[in-house]
Amino acid sequence: MPTNKKNIATIGERLRTLREDLHLSLREVASHIGIDTSLLGKIERNERQPTKEQIKHIAIFFKIDEKILIKELLSDQFAYKIMEEEADIDTLKVAEDKVEYLKANKKK
Repeated sequence: MPTNKKNIATIGERLRTLREDLHLSLREVASHIGIDTSLLGKIERNERQPTKEQIKHIAIFFKIDEKILIKELLSDQFAYKIMEEEADIDTLKVAEDKVEYLKANKKK
């Protein structure tokens, strides 16, 4: 029976998969992107989140569009915050409406 599961992963899981698919060690990748090996390990285990500057270096190293990684990072942050606050999906819908409202007011 086929499943319709989306390919969902955290940014840390995505980075680990990219690294492992290329058969690279934590040390090799960390060295190339200019961070400590232990920090990269924490990012991959979702214990820390990368900064935007680190995202930029990661995108360059893996030859990935930086916007894709930023989207992954933001979606992780949203998901963790929703879980932390024990909010429901309606909260995201309200936030979406607010984004549209703020964009419209910014143009004025």
